[in-house]
Amino acid sequence: MTCNGYIFPGQGSQIVGMGQSLCDAYDVARDTFAEADEVLGWGLSQLCFSGPAEALTDTRRAQPAILTTSIAAFRALQSMRPDLPPPSFMAGHSLGEYSALVVSGALRFADAVRLTRTRGEVMAQAGEQHPGSMAAILKLDDEQVAALCAEAALATGDVVQVANYNAPGQVVISGGKAGIKAAADLAVAAGGRPRILAVSIAAHSALMQPAATEFAVAVSATPFATAGTPVVGNIHAQALTSADAIRAELVAQLTSPVRWTATIRRMAQAGVYCFVEIGPGSVLTGLVKRIEPDVATANVAEAGDVASALLQEEGR
Repeated sequence: MTCNGYIFPGQGSQIVGMGQSLCDAYDVARDTFAEADEVLGWGLSQLCFSGPAEALTDTRRAQPAILTTSIAAFRALQSMRPDLPPPSFMAGHSLGEYSALVVSGALRFADAVRLTRTRGEVMAQAGEQHPGSMAAILKLDDEQVAALCAEAALATGDVVQVANYNAPGQVVISGGKAGIKAAADLAVAAGGRPRILAVSIAAHSALMQPAATEFAVAVSATPFATAGTPVVGNIHAQALTSADAIRAELVAQLTSPVRWTATIRRMAQAGVYCFVEIGPGSVLTGLVKRIEPDVATANVAEAGDVASALLQEEGR
C-alpha cells in the first residue's frame, strides 16, 4: 500500500461485538485479545464481544478495548499480506495515537494496554473531581468556535476550549458545564448548530490537568522507541521524531486539542493518497473525506474488511 496512511480511531468508536469476527477468522487476532486479557487481568475480549454496552462505554474499559480491537485488525491484515509495503505515515485520533505508536514499533502492545488502562482511570478520576461537558459545534469555522469559547469562558469564569478540530465545520469544545452551555448559546446566535455530548468528562481541556500530572508518571516509566514509520502527532500535526517527543505528546494530549484537520492535511501534502482506517467503526473515514475530498479511503474493522482491503489494493 505505497503512499497509504494508516489512521486509528479513538474513544466513541466502541460497539458491542467489535473484534468478534476478527477472532473467529484469524488466530493472530485471537492471540491479541488473549494477550490483552492477560495484561489486564480481566476479560476484555468478553466485554468487547458481548457487552454490556454501558460497561464498554466506560472510559476505563473503552480505551484498552478500542486499542486492542485496532491492533487485532492490523495484525489480521498483516497476516494475510505480510508482503504489503509499510504505510508512508500513520496517525491516531486522540486514543488512537496509541494504536499508531504500536504499529510503528515505538510502543509495545502490552505497554500500550497498560497505558490506556491508566489513561482511562486517571481521566475518569479527574472527571469525578471536576465534572465537565463537551459539545460538537457544526457549521462554524475554527476561528469562530475558538472566539466563542473565549467569550463564554470570560462570561462564566469556566474553562471553555476547543477539544477537537475534527474537520471543516465540525469542532468539538470542552470545559465546565456552565461554560459549554454558554458557548452553545453563542454558537446558535452565530448561525452554528451545537450538540451537547452525553459525557461528564471534559477531555482535552484544562480540567484534565490532574489526570495529566498523574499520567506523566506512568508515561515516564514506559519504554518507547523512535517510530519506524512516522506518526503524526495530534498536538502539532508533525511527526513525532523521538521517544522524548512521544512522551511529551502523550501527556500534553490530555489537556490539548486534537488537530485532526491539520494532521490529515499534513499527511496528504506529504503524498498520502489513500487513508486506511484500522479499528472499530468508520468515523475517521468520514472526517477524512470532508478534509481531503479527493483522496481514497478504506476501512479494516472486521474480518470481511480485511479481504475487501486486499481486493481494493490488488485492483489498483
